[in-house]
Amino acid sequence: MKIGIDIRLIGKNQTGSEVYFFNLVKNLAVIDKDNEYHLFTDRDPASDKQLAGELEKLSLGNNFRVEFVGNKDKFSWNLWQLPMHLKKNPVDVYHTQYITPFWLPRKTKLVTTIHDISFNYFPEFIKKLDLFFLKTFIPRSIRRADRVIAVSEYSRKDIIKYYQAPEEKVASICNGIDFDSYSANFSNQEKEEVKNKYKLPEKFLLYLGTLQPRKNIPALIEAYRILLGKYGHRELKLVIAGDKNAHNFDRKIDDLVGKMELQDDIIFPGWIEEPDKPILYKLADCFVFPSLYEGFGFPILEAMASGTPIVSSNETSLPEIGKNGALFCDPQNYEQFAENIDQVLRDTKARSVLIEKGLAVSQQFSWQTTARKTLEIYLSLNK
Repeated sequence: MKIGIDIRLIGKNQTGSEVYFFNLVKNLAVIDKDNEYHLFTDRDPASDKQLAGELEKLSLGNNFRVEFVGNKDKFSWNLWQLPMHLKKNPVDVYHTQYITPFWLPRKTKLVTTIHDISFNYFPEFIKKLDLFFLKTFIPRSIRRADRVIAVSEYSRKDIIKYYQAPEEKVASICNGIDFDSYSANFSNQEKEEVKNKYKLPEKFLLYLGTLQPRKNIPALIEAYRILLGKYGHRELKLVIAGDKNAHNFDRKIDDLVGKMELQDDIIFPGWIEEPDKPILYKLADCFVFPSLYEGFGFPILEAMASGTPIVSSNETSLPEIGKNGALFCDPQNYEQFAENIDQVLRDTKARSVLIEKGLAVSQQFSWQTTARKTLEIYLSLNK
């Protein structure tokens, strides 16, 4: 069986979506030595060092082949370049995410992963052109796909309800986590190096993720101000890790920091390199995640596996993924958010219990399980 996978995001620092395809391919390479895989990219590995480095980490077997298919914009790639490539070099199943190619050979079965449909609920946070494409092509992609993969049961139900998709077409396959990497022990020297690299303070709350408006960072800043005042945590800093130059940065963040005169208390270390993330989580006194909408929520699992206590939003998929391994509350209730963080910081017994439960929850999510269930979908379409 020939299986094609869209790996354009690998090596592009695209947070959750890149993590998904990287780990899916990596684990398919471990569990499947029989089927033939064609990995399609819009960059030439021979000249793109970042992509070449990421591909090397995948440890691909002889049944995997990387194929460079043009390097134009994603619209042209879906409209013409990839379909023409597959017409000449057909595969039995093609797996992409969100927007599918505009046409494919008739015999090619199509699988698309939809991580979330937040753009339907927060259209004001999306650029008009992006919103046009999502609103226009996602419904078409769901109709065209032979199977749709959602990354949580919440997302599955959301997709079925919003797009009136047949229940049997949409499968829920949760993402995984590299538990060993996040739970590993690190030396004091390694911790000190990461601390110096990102200019981190001694005591801090950590947010790590994109800085889009739906991540609700201004609410976190409001809760942090309450912590400083009402709860007296003057020694505590807030570290907001994410790329300010990335797509759809929430401009209210900088405005609020300036308005509240918190420039010396809130630290923006920028993009965090993947090997540094486990240490960053371990250095934090508490991980805070105020997001309004998540299809899955990688960061809370990563923090759990790192042994860091979590105060999280109780919205959308987060309680499903975090189970009893985090303190959940209304992300718009600044007082409640601050109160929960204060409890985690002051109550050592409750903190220890939360950490223990978080470690247990994070061990339930395996990338090998994700890959195995995804492979089952591929095989079912070839019967």
